[in-house]
This record gives sequence, structure tokens and C-alpha cells, in this order.
Amino acid sequence: MKKQIFEGIATALITPLTENGIDYDAFGRLIDWQIEEGINALVVCGTTGEGSTLTDEEHKAAIEFSVKRAAGRVPIIAGTGSNDTAYALELTRFACEVGVDGVLLVTPYYNKATQKGLIRMFTDLADASSVPVILYDVPSRTGVAMAPETVAALAEHPNISAIKAASGNISSIAEILALCGEKIDVYSGNDDQIIPIASLGGKGCISVLSNLLPKETVEMYNKFKDGDVRGAADMQLKYLHLINALFSEVNPIPVKAAMAKMGFCEDYLRLPLTSMEDAHKEILFNEMRKFGII
Repeated sequence: MKKQIFEGIATALITPLTENGIDYDAFGRLIDWQIEEGINALVVCGTTGEGSTLTDEEHKAAIEFSVKRAAGRVPIIAGTGSNDTAYALELTRFACEVGVDGVLLVTPYYNKATQKGLIRMFTDLADASSVPVILYDVPSRTGVAMAPETVAALAEHPNISAIKAASGNISSIAEILALCGEKIDVYSGNDDQIIPIASLGGKGCISVLSNLLPKETVEMYNKFKDGDVRGAADMQLKYLHLINALFSEVNPIPVKAAMAKMGFCEDYLRLPLTSMEDAHKEILFNEMRKFGII
């Protein structure tokens, strides 16, 4: 049996930034709060963590800081993917050396790849990793999708443990689950599909929503796991408009605005990302008020 990194909800954690770099005081408070609220795992330096605009030194330092701050309380999963396989190998090896529990590897963006290229790249990365690998399929951002047959081929690798399925294509995700069976865990990469994917056999979600509502997002999945399907579905629908507001502009623009409003960080992003438009921000804040978040 492959090692399961986590079941339930992993927060795709923001990286608190200022014009001077990473705000480690805020980062530490966020990590502690998430753990206190009962989150099942944390993903750092992924899409939501603005990993693509962190310097090499910042990326490595943020990973190492997260491991030390969590101190084994929850699994830490590091985003170490890249469109440059050599760089992804370097980051993955570093993350393993400093003690992460898993790595999240995105499909290559811009230069894209054939399915054959994806298999070769992910195989090389999984061979180099001393911790379990989570594949990350997000074609809306990378321009390349992983075919279910490609995922099935990679699922044979002993170190490829899971996939973050963020295609939004339920039919394709169902085909992955049908082809792979118990060979890999499937996590929803979209907060509006936590319960739909769980109903097909998914093991949880790598979540943006849980930045704001870690306890409630965990509760949603646990209700499903414990057999309260109606209760879980009700929670999925209850938070749907908030989820939509969190994706009214490209992630992580809205969640950064939300976390700043909650007092966790500055509303600071690196170009080409900019702060949220006022009209969208007001919709987001109104949804947050409905749940007493602010």
C-alpha cells in the first residue's frame, strides 16, 4: 500500500507578502491558526501561495519555515513543480531534505507537454523524491491537461500517491477514479466540487476556502465521510456563493483580500497580480459577513 499523505482538507495556504518580502510573523500565525482550527494538512508555495513569483531563496525558505513551524502537527506539502524539470528536481530534493511530508507537482505551463512528456517528467520527479508525490492537474492555468490514461500510467509508480484534480471536468475525474481504483488518492482542486468528487471516491480537497473557514471546510468533508451525505451537501451549497466570490478574479487575488480583511496579512500581491477590484471585493466581503467571518 502507498503511504497516504492526508485525508480530508488541506489548505492551499497564502503566502503573506509585503514590499520587503515574506512576512514570517504573519505566516507563522496563519500556520498556527490553521492547525488550531483542525485542518488536516497544509500546502505551501502552491498557486495560492504565489510560488511562481517567489524568488528561489524565498521559495526554499518558506518551505523550510513551514516545516519547522508545523513541527509535525500536520503534514506539510510543498509546491515544487515547474515548467523546467531540472528546477523542479532541485526544489523537490530540497523540500525532501528539510522534512516535508509530500510534494505537489503541477503540469508544465507555457511550454506544455505531450502526454508522453508528462509521464517522463513526473516519473523523473517521483524517482527523485523521498516523500509521496501529488500530481496537480489544472489545465485552465497551465494550458495542458492530464489524460485519465496518463494518470493511470503514473499511478503505477510507487511514489505517486495522489492527484489534485482541478480540471473542473467531473467526467474526466470519474474516469481517473475508474481507471486508478485504490492506486492513488484523488483530491478535489475546486472548492465547489468537494462533495461531488467525494461521492465518486475522492479523499478530500486541497482548498482555498479553508484559508477563511478551516474548521467548517473540514466539517463538510467529515460529514460526508461519516455518512451524513445530506448534511455535507447542504454545507457545500451553503458556501457556494462565498466560493464563487473567492474565484471572481484569478486566485489568489480574492483570498488575499479576504485574509487581509480578517487581519492576517497585507493585501499585497506581486505583479502581474494586482489587488481585487472594488466591486468584486464588496461582493466577497458581503458573503463573508453572512457567515460572521468579518
